[in-house]
Formats: sequence, structure tokens, C-alpha cells
Amino acid sequence: MARLPRFVIPGQPQHVIVRGINREAIFYTEQDYLFYLEKLKYACEKHGCQLHAYVLMTNHVHLLLTPIAELSIGKTIQSVGRYYVQNFNYHHNRTGTLWEGRYKATLIDSENYLLNCYRYIELNPVRSDMAEHPSAYPWSSYAYNALGKTNDNLYPHRLYKRLGETPALRQKAYRNMFRSRLRDQMLNEIRESVNKSWVLGSSRFKQQIEKKLNRRVSPLARGGDRKSEKYLASK
Repeated sequence: MARLPRFVIPGQPQHVIVRGINREAIFYTEQDYLFYLEKLKYACEKHGCQLHAYVLMTNHVHLLLTPIAELSIGKTIQSVGRYYVQNFNYHHNRTGTLWEGRYKATLIDSENYLLNCYRYIELNPVRSDMAEHPSAYPWSSYAYNALGKTNDNLYPHRLYKRLGETPALRQKAYRNMFRSRLRDQMLNEIRESVNKSWVLGSSRFKQQIEKKLNRRVSPLARGGDRKSEKYLASK
């Protein structure tokens, strides 16, 4: 069966996950992380993606991206992957693919979920017991978003900019967001949406996207679609 095209709307952010094959490590050395970030910057600039947040974990990567064009994300991920695998295989004496099939992605309701996705991504090392606080993990966007460290890879989203009138105020407000943990419901919503490639958002947002793309954007309720004509006719 042919795979359905991804949900893509230029200008609407997406949460993207790229995993190593069989969940194996994709970063061994500091130079691996640096090379990935270098090629990510190049690919985003070439193919039209705005990168808002990221974390490079041992065997997978989380990215928060806004595509400028319909094919921006696909071309960006393909470009980074190709350059990175060639470099990784050469330096670590290996051959073959490094990635676990297609990347996973979910379209995000900016107003209700975007800043929570920032937090979800940058808290990944904490949830994985790799750091006690996101500031202690060097391979994420937290140092830029929360502490103002220079990072040419990143493009602040308009909702991030609304956190304060100056960089210092935005960073303070952003740090305050991390004083409380993400609710379990929010964690589960974010995980399920990206792993199953559904749209992440409010019911109203999902209805708008369904109408715009003419496709179902979330799973049916258990027991089937109780609003469908087929179901109603059977009652």
C-alpha cells in the first residue's frame, strides 16, 4: 500500500525525530555532534527550514522546524542524512545505512503546543537520566533559548519572541517555563502524535487542518467513527 504524504503546511512548525537503525548510536565523538550541526545549518539555509529547537541524543535527534516550502523538511533531512552518513562511516570504519527508515514528523498547533514542544525536546536528556538539568547537556538548543549563548543554527519562533521585549526578558521567561515539569497528558500527546505522525493540536486546529488538507489528521475514537454516515445508518 502506498504511503500517504506527510502533513505539511508551509509556515506551520513540525516536530521531527530521526532515529538510528535498530536504535543504535549515531554519535560517538564530539566531532560527530559538531559535524551534524554544521550540516544541519547548511541544509536549513539551502532548503528553507527555520530551526527553533533541537536535541542530539545518543541514538536519535529531535528537531523543531518550520518549513518555508512544502518540500523543505524532506530535503533538509535527506541532505543532512546523506552528508552525515558518509562522514560517520568514513571516520568509524563502517558501511551501510545509519538511519531507521523514514523520519517521523507531526504538524504542530503553534498557539497551544509549540512552547511545550520546545520544553519536551530540551528536557529529553533529563528524562533519559543523562543530565540533571537541560543546561548541563551540551547538545541541545537550551543554552541559546534560556541562557543567550550564541547559536547560528537557530531561528527564534514568533511565539518565543513574545515571551519578552528584550533577549534577557525572553530568556528569563523561558527559564521559568522549566520550573515545572510537563504534565503526563502533554507528554503522551506529544509522543503519540510524532510517533504515529498525527497532527498535534486542539480539536479546533485539527478540524481546520482536516478541512485544508482534506485528510483525517487524528486516529478514530475507539469503536470507530461514531459521527460517520455509515455508523449512524446502522443505529
